[in-house]
Amino acid sequence: MKFHQPTAAIFVPDGLPDAPALERITHLGIGAHPDDLEFMAFHGILECYGSDRQWFGGVTCTNGSGSARTGDFKNFSDADMIAARRREQNVAAIVGKYGVMIQLDYSNGTVKSATDMAVKSDLKKILTAAKPEIVYTHNPADKHDAHIGVVIAALQAMRELPYNQRPKKVWGCEVWRNLDWLPDADKVLMSVGGHGNLAAALNGVFDSQIAGGKRYDLATLGRRSANATFFEPYATDTASQLIFGMDLTPLVKDGALDIVEFVCGFVEKFRDDVKSKLNRRLGRI
Repeated sequence: MKFHQPTAAIFVPDGLPDAPALERITHLGIGAHPDDLEFMAFHGILECYGSDRQWFGGVTCTNGSGSARTGDFKNFSDADMIAARRREQNVAAIVGKYGVMIQLDYSNGTVKSATDMAVKSDLKKILTAAKPEIVYTHNPADKHDAHIGVVIAALQAMRELPYNQRPKKVWGCEVWRNLDWLPDADKVLMSVGGHGNLAAALNGVFDSQIAGGKRYDLATLGRRSANATFFEPYATDTASQLIFGMDLTPLVKDGALDIVEFVCGFVEKFRDDVKSKLNRRLGRI
């Protein structure tokens, strides 16, 4: 399979040829940077871990050259950081027993572009080959511009597939902005408790980020614990670790839906909920 970037690469941990490795994928994660998949799509990784019927596939769209760096990594050039992050992502694929790991090697600037269609084209090629049942990607309310660029490219790619080849479920997940604000009825609840060792192992692979100045490993597990505890104020916890998702499936099934209006509809629901609670307490309704 050829991609737009000559430096893009496909890695198959168990050595299967590329085509059958892609064909077996049931759960596909599409992330912007090396490590995004492990932080946001752990539910899919866990669903497939150790299964001989379900396989997780990962796609990382950028090379991570713009990451913060300090400590042991403070003198790393962009080229050094790209090489380190690529190695780390492939190690994570081994630890998580991924069916395939694809690194498209774009810059952040390319995935943010509103006119460059290369990322969408590559993603469409992957989706056509894999035909996953479920896709995990960034949520469109994320605050990182590169994450927004990737989810838009992924949605556009899925909308261009023949209708019967589109994924059954598409979930936008948490990284740079959580989904605690999403109305509870609209949250996709992904319980991932009971597998702390695997989660810690996957997160800890990315030493260039952790030792490089960002404790994503602690923050990610802390967010999942917080989601589980603060989800329901009037009952005991039913999960120890929760990832929240935004259901983007309607945007893929109905290509006429406006992405901005769809996402802002959730924001309006949040606004209305806050307004209603305040007004009730103030005796206005």
